[in-house]
Order: sequence, then structure tokens, then C-alpha cells
Amino acid sequence: MSRAEVESKMAKESGITQEQAEVALDSFVNYIVESLKSGLKVRISDFGTFSVTQTKERMGRNPKTGEALTIPAMKRAKFAASSKLKETLNS
Repeated sequence: MSRAEVESKMAKESGITQEQAEVALDSFVNYIVESLKSGLKVRISDFGTFSVTQTKERMGRNPKTGEALTIPAMKRAKFAASSKLKETLNS
């Protein structure tokens, strides 16, 4: 499902305009991104938790040449589905 499809579905189901749905979705996504950048977790009941994990520097290989290279440490976004979401998907 694309972003435009999500916005359209939000607008249709909530009775707001497409533009209002776009603003609402932008606000939601920006809030999650800013919270993660600040090191906070974002927990949405019955949906899941967004958090940030730190990976360590590690060695890797270029698959084309086989040359060894260092993959730098970095932060990654993580999503853990709630038990209710898992249950809903598996029923």
C-alpha cells in the first residue's frame, strides 16, 4: 500500500479531506521520526513499539569483488509488533 493510498483511506474513513489526511499522516510520521532521533521509544497500544537500536562496526565483503570492507556502526529503526497485532494477523 502506498502513502497516497493510506492518505486516501484515512480521508475516506474519517470523513476529512485528502489534504487534511496528508497533514495528519505527515504529522504522525514526523513525530515518530523526531522521537526516535531524540532516543525515545514510541509505543502505540494494540499496534506496536518503534525504537532505535545501535549496531556495532563489523567486517563485510563486497559481493561483486569479494573485497573485505568495514561496515560502520549505525543506528537502525526497529518495530516490534504488539501481541494483539500478532494475534490479529495469525487468526
